[in-house]
Amino acid sequence: MINIAYNPNFLLSLIVLISMLLFYLLRIIRPEVSKEEDIFFISLGLLYSCIILIHGWRLDPILFFSQVLLVIIVVCIGWENIRLRGLLVKIFEKDD
Repeated sequence: MINIAYNPNFLLSLIVLISMLLFYLLRIIRPEVSKEEDIFFISLGLLYSCIILIHGWRLDPILFFSQVLLVIIVVCIGWENIRLRGLLVKIFEKDD
């Protein structure tokens, strides 16, 4: 049985889904910043998003809060990683 409800878990799943799609679009827009293993992390993020979307209604408030914290941490670390990759590309282009 698939039970998709428009609860906060739907919003959390949507945030992860959008961030993973933006991470994938980065491969198209700026391929010099992306790496080959990014596809693996994108696939895991999309799978996580689907799991939270379908089974998120089972989470009690403290587990949902832990998932929110986990998503915030992962998105922030991913954002920092992309920024650092961009800086490295600029540094290597400046040296050449």
